[in-house]
Amino acid sequence: MESQDSFTEITFHYVNGETESFDLPITPEAFAQQLPDLLSQPWVALHLIDQTVLVFTAQVLKVEVKPPIPEIQGLGVFSDAQRVTALSRGVKL
Repeated sequence: MESQDSFTEITFHYVNGETESFDLPITPEAFAQQLPDLLSQPWVALHLIDQTVLVFTAQVLKVEVKPPIPEIQGLGVFSDAQRVTALSRGVKL
């Protein structure tokens, strides 16, 4: 049985408002190395047990990755960011 550390969860947010999440059998570090190539592809293929899902990357607005990938660094990368939503806006912790 593989450990949880050997999986990465990705969530695609599409321009039509829909979202889809997938567990990938890859470590977050290995996923981070593939991420630039993945985002430059017109299509991404995800082979599931019962089907293959093709994602048209031009229709993806946002990709969320769990667990976090601190290895991604450089211009345009902000560490220690916090999400502020309508539910938490104005709440002081």
